[in-house]
Amino acid sequence: MADPTITPELVRKHNLTLEEYARLREILGREPSYTELGIFSVMWSEHCSYKNTKPLLRTFPTRSPRVLVGAGEENAGILDIGDGLAIAFKIESHNHPSAVEPFQGAATGVGGIIRDIFTMGARPVCAMDSLRFGELSEPEVRRLFGGVVAGIAHYGNCFGIPTIGGEVYFDKSYEGNPLVNVFCLGVLRHEQIARGAAKGIGNPVFYVGPATGRDGLAGAAFASQDLTEESAEQQRGAVQVGDPFMEKLVCEACLELLATGAVAGIQDMGAAGLTCSTCETAARAGTGIEIELSRVPQRAPNMTPYEIMLSESQERMLIIVQRGREAEVQRIFEKWDLPWSEIGTVTDTGRMVVKHHGRVVADIPARQIASESPVYEREAREPGYLAAVRAFTLAGVPDTQDPGADLKALLGWPVIASKNWVYRQYDYMVRNNSLVCPGSDAAVLRLKPDSLPPLRVPEPEQPFEKYLALTTDGNAVLVYLDAYEGGKAVVVEAARNLACAGARPLGLTDNLNYANPHDPERFWQLRESVRGLAEACRALRIPVTGGNCSLYNQSPAGPIDPTPTVAMVGLIDRPEHITTQWFKDEGDAILLLGEPVNFADPLQGLGGSGYLQVVRGLKTGTPPQCDLEQAQALHEALHSLICSGRVKSAHDCSEGGLLVCLAEGCLSQNLARHTSRLIGATVDLRLAIPAAVVDRITAEYLEEQLAPGSTAASPAVDSAPGPAGAARGEPVVDAGSAAAESAPELVRLDALLFGETQSRVVITCAAEDATMMIQRARLLGVPARRLGTVGGDELAVQAAAGRWSWPVAELHELWWHSLGRAMG
Repeated sequence: MADPTITPELVRKHNLTLEEYARLREILGREPSYTELGIFSVMWSEHCSYKNTKPLLRTFPTRSPRVLVGAGEENAGILDIGDGLAIAFKIESHNHPSAVEPFQGAATGVGGIIRDIFTMGARPVCAMDSLRFGELSEPEVRRLFGGVVAGIAHYGNCFGIPTIGGEVYFDKSYEGNPLVNVFCLGVLRHEQIARGAAKGIGNPVFYVGPATGRDGLAGAAFASQDLTEESAEQQRGAVQVGDPFMEKLVCEACLELLATGAVAGIQDMGAAGLTCSTCETAARAGTGIEIELSRVPQRAPNMTPYEIMLSESQERMLIIVQRGREAEVQRIFEKWDLPWSEIGTVTDTGRMVVKHHGRVVADIPARQIASESPVYEREAREPGYLAAVRAFTLAGVPDTQDPGADLKALLGWPVIASKNWVYRQYDYMVRNNSLVCPGSDAAVLRLKPDSLPPLRVPEPEQPFEKYLALTTDGNAVLVYLDAYEGGKAVVVEAARNLACAGARPLGLTDNLNYANPHDPERFWQLRESVRGLAEACRALRIPVTGGNCSLYNQSPAGPIDPTPTVAMVGLIDRPEHITTQWFKDEGDAILLLGEPVNFADPLQGLGGSGYLQVVRGLKTGTPPQCDLEQAQALHEALHSLICSGRVKSAHDCSEGGLLVCLAEGCLSQNLARHTSRLIGATVDLRLAIPAAVVDRITAEYLEEQLAPGSTAASPAVDSAPGPAGAARGEPVVDAGSAAAESAPELVRLDALLFGETQSRVVITCAAEDATMMIQRARLLGVPARRLGTVGGDELAVQAAAGRWSWPVAELHELWWHSLGRAMG
């Protein structure tokens, strides 16, 4: 079959501009072949080249003493965890494929990220996800959601890797364009780090894995354009079909092969398939590569060179072998019953040469196609809707009149409700190293000798155990309402979740999900949120080890909210420091670290809150500001308190605010339906008066005292450390004082109960330790106060406006089953 004539229309269909086509011709010094046009189209797509995001990505901090392989160097970043051990991890998206074929799109997303990890020489030991969908009232959203969860479960469970944590959000902006971000982490020794470079002139190039088909054709290009009904139908063939059992064989064969020392370079065939793996390995090594397509195993008849090079069929690897050791490679592949073929050679030409039955169909400079794509500085303009967001006040929003109804509405909201419907489909205990499973602020995984890849000559393993905490986070509503502050909050919340688990952050990998970068308002969102992400990473000293950019996430219904997600990994020093979010024992004291309300915030933490969205139907308001120094102080103080051995639980206060945080402490122990094991709490939020309010009330009292003939009652001074004034030796407003009664005029009840002020954590400890814990937190620069006591079968709350209580079993029933009921 003759190749089609290259016309401006054909160039446009390949997502290349006429300017890019002119540059292509300049590089080649001639007109391209049809296969070369396809190669350039995928390698210069946003998905592969990051041509719209490279300048922004360079602002991330990427170095620390623990970084062994940094961002952009290889398929995944690698961090030192001590004792000669390291971890490799990364997150990537499979958004467009999941919108078209949710089961296979999500499943192959898991398969692709697993390959990125064992390509580095690491044994994959866990996965996580970060998912976004439209509103579950829509049947199509339920279909997509069910298919994606089933696909993740299928691939992870069959491969034998625990999906140990994740997050799920629902918002109308994702209708028609769901987000499916998947993460994988692996473990290896320092000396086992593998590289994706075609080293050694004359070394043979091997293909291993199932035969190449037409599935996944030009998937990288598909992911780099807006998602429409027409494009989805045309690109249904761009969705790959995965085989997790085959991937398990490929993984074990590759790890065994790497142990022999016969591998000079290794790369998976992910986005852009054989095209990307060949030119990238040559570019990294500064060499050339020549392959013969007739030697590539093919499962479809009469495949063209274009189809073979651009296919994204799954579970395939490209391996550069040390010359003279081919027999070892063949023996291992045959042992694992894997298809393989020697398809080419490393050359000294610096070019990627592709032949088909001896005829050259592509001859391209490897570095220019792989590393020197066009880079653009897009126009940025602040979105017009932000004027209304910033002008929003609470003047027209009545305070809550029924906290119980509002609490139940939030606990039943799919964003906050238990995600057990999702994670019960995952095998999160396989390999028996999951110490904290889905349902707490962060998952915790134990690493031990059987987590490591094999050695060439087996040696007696020195026993060891390492403990990692892992989380995925990204509140896109905050980013939509304030891209810079929201970007900071994404990183800070992830770090706070790790701190609640007893961990110090090691590094993070990001997934930047945004709409069309050619729209100045959409690009402004991207630029400003990246600025916030980068600033938070620098302030918290957390390196970015790599990640993924997924742009063009918009459907005919409109663009998605700007959605940066991060997966963060932390190290826990000792097993006794592992901490979970649920309350533990009757009589324990409940403490709040951080201010209950930021009084300097005109919206008192309600901007962008779940309360405004669910109860008031408003997605607006300036979100709470994220003070990075305050955040770091909280994380350090919490880590110190946990290491003292006296913290029994710790829970991040975020979506839904303080009352939801307290309710989750009562509800979230992972005991399925065993409600008899649930535990209640009694809290007095009259004690939770912000320091600014205390200062104001105290000033008013002093002014009254100094007035002639004043008979004002003195504010009571709390004998135990309580509100912030005590830390400075000032009068402290007691819950029963006259001054406390004036606090409601300054702090709204809905803000106190449901506001989402940043940098707050609820912890519990034995009652006799409470005073000491409060004093220690304050010495470390963190406001702290006692809110109440664990115990009983109700969640009882006292505030200045009244007292309310709800049976914990009733709240649990609502929170536990809401998502499942929504799915039918």
